[in-house]
Formats: sequence, structure tokens, C-alpha cells
Amino acid sequence: MAAERQRGPVGQTRSIGLSILWAILTLGIYTLVWTYKTHEEIKRYSGNGVGGVIGLVIYILISPITFFVVPSEVRYMYEDLDRQKSPVRGLTGLWVLLPLIGNIVWFVKVQGALNRYWESKGAPPP
Repeated sequence: MAAERQRGPVGQTRSIGLSILWAILTLGIYTLVWTYKTHEEIKRYSGNGVGGVIGLVIYILISPITFFVVPSEVRYMYEDLDRQKSPVRGLTGLWVLLPLIGNIVWFVKVQGALNRYWESKGAPPP
């Protein structure tokens, strides 16, 4: 049996309501920050995923892909690292097909899953 891989620092929990508010108040600029930080934290912690810079480039060039990649990376942490059932997976990205409300549902699901995961690893609540 292989030794468990050393994991990096735990990511930061984020308030879902404040994040949505920041995205609105900054006319979407906060979504760039959120995308970079989320990808980077997942990569640093799990050693898996595209990382902050590539994640941000994907978001800027072909943003719909991000809606599938982020929940896939979250699923990896839940299922492959911790052997738990993940509340999100790549198909969670299909929520964005629902105009306006779909983006909000997607964000609530993904950030909620991330918050619960990071809290289970010792991060303070948002």
C-alpha cells in the first residue's frame, strides 16, 4: 500500500452571499479573483487540478469550461483523497444553462461544497 501523499495548506472558506455581492459590485471582476484563488487553493492542497494561472486563462478564454472543471476538482478532493461522496461533480456545470439563476445555483453548490470541505480540514467558517 502506497503512503498517503502529503497535502498542502488548506484553502480559505468564503461567504457565499458576500462573494455574490462582490461579483455584482465589481461588475464581475471579483469572479476573476475567485476563479484564480479557488483553482490555486485546490492545486496547492491536493496536487491535482489546473492551478490558478491556467484556471484563470481558461476562464477568460473559454469561461464555460470553468463551470465543469471547478466542481470536478472539488469532487476529486472529496472522493479520491477522502473517500467521501462529493456533493458536486463535473455535471454540476450544467446549471449554467439556466439563465441567470443557474449561475447562482452553481456558485452556491460549488462554494458550499468547498466551504464544507475546507472546514472539515480545519479552516474557520466564512
